[in-house]
Amino acid sequence: MKRRIIFLDIMRAIAVLMMIQGHTIDVLLNEESRDLSSSIYLFWQFLRGMTAPLFLFISGAVFTYLFLLQKKSFSENPRVKKGIRRAALLIFLGYLLRSPANTIIPFHKVSEQSVITFFAVDVLQLIGFGLIFIIAACLISEKLKINNYITFLIFAVIAMLLYPLCDNVNWLEYVHRFFAGYLYKGSGSNFPLFPWLVYMFTGATFGTYLAKNSVKTNFKVNSFSLLSIGVSLVILSYFGSFIEYKFLNIDLWEKYFSLIFYRLGFVFIFNASVAYITSGLKTIPNVILIIGRSTLLIYVVHLIILYGSAWNIGINVLYSRTLEPLLAIASAAAMLSLMILLALGVHYIKLKKKKFAT
Repeated sequence: MKRRIIFLDIMRAIAVLMMIQGHTIDVLLNEESRDLSSSIYLFWQFLRGMTAPLFLFISGAVFTYLFLLQKKSFSENPRVKKGIRRAALLIFLGYLLRSPANTIIPFHKVSEQSVITFFAVDVLQLIGFGLIFIIAACLISEKLKINNYITFLIFAVIAMLLYPLCDNVNWLEYVHRFFAGYLYKGSGSNFPLFPWLVYMFTGATFGTYLAKNSVKTNFKVNSFSLLSIGVSLVILSYFGSFIEYKFLNIDLWEKYFSLIFYRLGFVFIFNASVAYITSGLKTIPNVILIIGRSTLLIYVVHLIILYGSAWNIGINVLYSRTLEPLLAIASAAAMLSLMILLALGVHYIKLKKKKFAT
């Protein structure tokens, strides 16, 4: 029987639900309500900005936890093939959702903006390549007999250091747009590899700890350790932002290391809070487990509804930034309910098929 950590299932569900409400409200909320002087709007905007790091962190943690829980050599670990297949699926879906047409056509027949949109890297492609890098890190650790903690942290540091280097180069002048999309946001990408892989590798480090201590993990005790790490990273981010602003004239919210530390600090603090609250739980409602295991389905379907695809018109085309706050919040609640019902429905169908097959 698999040893599962309730905490990870809860975090997966929270991360995907946070992403859904963030996307929905951002698409529908009218311009007049996007008031930076409003503490409520600023708080929502802050949470939305932290959702992607949290989602990536948990993705790295869950995959690494399940990978290392096998206690098998790399060549015998079934998670290697599963991970590569999952990565290929994520990358394929990422490009499919941005396809400029519903048929295979030469790219010279579509608009330049459609080509830019197609090659822009989003979170699905990022996670796909992140899984490949995590698998590669596990192989390196085994072959060189290096502790997984060290390997993942080295990968995280490399991804962090490559960020300012890649971000200051116009890669479109040197490589095809396909590759440039993975290297810097100037290509139109929302999630280039750098710095976003930092959050996945840090999550992989956390997943390593959970896998190595899955039996004796005391989340009430560990929540204080996570909180200490988170607070330390936030303090470090403000110290770093002072240095960056003084010598480089860079604001905290623009780029480079301070913002990375700040986001990581929030991720650890959030994880600490959930770990402490759930430390006494022995079981969780089945619906949370189902949502946590249906993140890909939920993520893809809600994107199709909100932003459309080559096969349908999205809500953003019809009602982009037109709703009052209460209507936007109600729409987000409706979207969340719809996605939960979708996950439950698919789960029910799978159970029926399994019973019918036996």
